[in-house]
Amino acid sequence: MARIYMVRHGRAAAGFSEDADPGLDEIGHQQAIEAAQKLNSVLPVAIISSPLKRALETAKPLEDICGIAAVIENRVAEVPSTGLSLSERGPWLQKVMQGYWSEQSTELRSWQDNMANCLLDLPSDTAIFSHFIAINALVAVALGKDQVSVCRPDNGSITIFDNSRQKLDLVKLGSTAETKVN
Repeated sequence: MARIYMVRHGRAAAGFSEDADPGLDEIGHQQAIEAAQKLNSVLPVAIISSPLKRALETAKPLEDICGIAAVIENRVAEVPSTGLSLSERGPWLQKVMQGYWSEQSTELRSWQDNMANCLLDLPSDTAIFSHFIAINALVAVALGKDQVSVCRPDNGSITIFDNSRQKLDLVKLGSTAETKVN
């Protein structure tokens, strides 16, 4: 089946409570280049990206190397914060991160399930450009954990999954950092 290289977007130009869809800052663009260089050795067959600017901008260097365009996939987008203002999003996210999936809304549990199914359906090696909580959601599925925060993927880090056993297996966590969730 497939090896899945899940890349957390590069450092964003604004935080979760400051801008609904920021692009990358200068460091984020460098992290995107570094991630593409690391993935160059495995050259995934497909590239998928969250529709958000920071993920799309992180995918761009790999698109250039591989000569293929990223397919936008809403199922790997940022954790949904439906109906919340920018100022409400930060405190809400902190509460979610301290909790358990079993305590979350139906919307968030469905988001996690849909994202896991997206990865399970992949037929070939794929790079996916996504977000901090999305990666945590998938690591939690792979490890059978209920906690929302099970890892701290750094900007530009690559977490590797495999779906060849008809389940999501964690192959390797990406680099970890004490990083601002943005």
